[in-house]
Amino acid sequence: MRGQAAGLRTHILVSLGACCFTLASVFIEVALGPHTPEGTRGDISRIASQVVVGIGFLGAGVILRQNGQVKGLTTAANLWLTASVGLAAGLGFPFAALTTTAIALMCLAGLRPLERAIKRYRARRGLTREQDEDDPA
Repeated sequence: MRGQAAGLRTHILVSLGACCFTLASVFIEVALGPHTPEGTRGDISRIASQVVVGIGFLGAGVILRQNGQVKGLTTAANLWLTASVGLAAGLGFPFAALTTTAIALMCLAGLRPLERAIKRYRARRGLTREQDEDDPA
């Protein structure tokens, strides 16, 4: 998984980032819903969706293809997650931001031993990525 495109940590970061963006959008509606000024139209939760789009472009610049391998996906996911933490913190939700940060750090640092164990297991069994994709089970 380490050094491969879209590994375990990358998926966890993407999922965690999406969760934090969603929470931030919900919190905006809850916090500002009844206090919206007269004449205001639109959906205030669009702020979060535009941050996601913007960070997507930034993350795309980090992803590189070298010698047939994709590099930088975890970095791109981490940037995306960092944006969600910043959005939550900026909206006044420090608990969500701190919790997301703590979980992300645990994933980035704590899952390396698991990834190494999976890689050793796959090497012993002679599994390759192509075999996994072709296996219908």
